[in-house]
Amino acid sequence: MSAIAVPLIGVSACRQQVGKNSSHTVGDKYVEAAGFAGLPLILPARDTASDPQALLARLNGILFTGSPSNVEPHHYNGAPSVDGTRHDVARDRLTLPLLQAAIAAGVPVLCICRGFQELNVALGGTLHQRVQELPGYLDHREPEDAPLEVQYGPRHTVGIAPGGLFERLGLATQFEVNSLHSQGIDRLAPGLRVEARAPDGLIEAVSMSDAPGFVLGVQWHPEWRFAENPVSLRLFQAFREACFAHAAREGSRQKAF
Repeated sequence: MSAIAVPLIGVSACRQQVGKNSSHTVGDKYVEAAGFAGLPLILPARDTASDPQALLARLNGILFTGSPSNVEPHHYNGAPSVDGTRHDVARDRLTLPLLQAAIAAGVPVLCICRGFQELNVALGGTLHQRVQELPGYLDHREPEDAPLEVQYGPRHTVGIAPGGLFERLGLATQFEVNSLHSQGIDRLAPGLRVEARAPDGLIEAVSMSDAPGFVLGVQWHPEWRFAENPVSLRLFQAFREACFAHAAREGSRQKAF
């Protein structure tokens, strides 16, 4: 009986200054959550972007992480950012083409917070840059000086759309999520399906029913203590199942040659 291949899960990194050094960074919570689906591999945000096809030939899933930085607005023809907004040119260079290529190749993707926004931009959508300044919208930012347990605690409910991936996963029609963001989806990209919205109508989760592989994006942070939250655990279980299925298909394909 042949052993089941352990999926290799790419985890997108940010490019940040750590002291005097330009560094590739990713939060431990993302690496640990990706480890639930397989063997995590951090993908650096290099000056010369890695070839997406070369990465996809080796990966069985990709977790696109959150970040303190925002997608540069020129990628979606947005207005210039306000002074002081953090950007990450190297990360944009890595993630936007990699998302397009991964979806086309059927490699499972789970996109969280900035990754959720990258998904929408990569497929042709646009973003609100400062949701908290828009009439009728909640302030979706975390309390800045609060401890992590408070920042990542429940902030508002989301209501799921009927007939979608969330319903098939057996999630409740409403559940609570955390909220730690300023950007949000404005115009939804073609091909994406709304899975959940906040009480103010902001899109909080999307899927892609016509994609050849698993595609899920969420605006909140399910990676935070994911094993303790039934909704978060179910999302990562679905991602894990998709990654194992992809690894099995790739293993069978390679044996055929």
